[in-house]
Amino acid sequence: MRSTLSISLLAVLFFNPCCSFSKHSAASEDISHLKFLSEYVVPFNTKYQNTIIGGISGIDYDAKKSTYYLISDDRSERNPARFYEARIIINENKIDSVIFTGVKFLKNKAGNLYPDSHNDPYRTPDPEAMRYNPNKNTLVWSSEGERIVNSAKVVLEDPGITEIHPDGSYIDTFMLPAQLHMHTNESGPRQNGVFEGLTFADNYKTLFVNVEEPLYDDGSRAGLHDSTGIIRLLKFNVATKKPVAQYAYIIDPVAHAPVPANAFKLNGVPDILSIGGNKLLVIERSFATGMLACTIKIFLADISSAENINEVASLKNKPRVKIISKKLLLNMNDLGIYIDNIEGVTFGPMLPNGKRSLLFVADNNFNFFEKTQFLLFEIN
Repeated sequence: MRSTLSISLLAVLFFNPCCSFSKHSAASEDISHLKFLSEYVVPFNTKYQNTIIGGISGIDYDAKKSTYYLISDDRSERNPARFYEARIIINENKIDSVIFTGVKFLKNKAGNLYPDSHNDPYRTPDPEAMRYNPNKNTLVWSSEGERIVNSAKVVLEDPGITEIHPDGSYIDTFMLPAQLHMHTNESGPRQNGVFEGLTFADNYKTLFVNVEEPLYDDGSRAGLHDSTGIIRLLKFNVATKKPVAQYAYIIDPVAHAPVPANAFKLNGVPDILSIGGNKLLVIERSFATGMLACTIKIFLADISSAENINEVASLKNKPRVKIISKKLLLNMNDLGIYIDNIEGVTFGPMLPNGKRSLLFVADNNFNFFEKTQFLLFEIN
């Protein structure tokens, strides 16, 4: 999610002025605790090859090349839609530096750069997540599309999942399930609440993709005191690029009440990460106007007993569906540090003690009071 959260954060200044691992083979049964090690912040408006670094919404790691892929959610407004290559230098269990080594522009099927939303809002992507497939030396990235329905204009652009070459050139797109098409009525995805996270599994034979917020057909958004908000996790066959299953996942309530009470609030899933078998790490991000920081929770999720809802058009009509089980692994509020708008997660390199590392990245929404923040953890 980008624009709504960005606009709402501006209100904070008024109401609160003080204020992957290449095979994804980490054994899920070994993950019992995440130990915080280090924070690193890229200075605001850092430039690289005539582009502005910001809006980093997804991260993945190529262990063989020691390279990280970082996708920006810039909708070609500041610079063309793009992703970066970087090195993250870790010394003595701390992030020493983040060194950007390349920038690649995303290309459409015709081989052209994507247009900005002012010139062509119907074909402007909203990039959110990216993963590298070493078996094919390709990348996949997700777009939330667009849904604007008002008296002034109607813009409907479906969300998408696109496979590309490492230079950003187009290869193919994944087939979109019927439930994920945009509509003028309150059916299908909500604006800015669609394909926020994705992860490969099963030795890159499977791709899991999540929507951030509930579809209109599946019920209401997360509230302050309820846990009825339910999102979909989609499973794709990588070879055929077709959806083979969908699963239901219940998100937590919004962590804090907004100020004022009718202001913007959100809880949703900005990224997921396969940890082997049927298990995933799931990030839940909660934000409410009046607080600058986000509440970030990391869950261990298991789809083993979840029901396939691929053919279910609306969860409102199927209230007893078997959902994905989840267990809280970490609430970043407990770390005692400022936590920004975390949107991406990836396995990193092995640490000197033999433990695997985990890295998170925050999207600064191109706002000076937010941070492009990297967080390093040790997996125990």
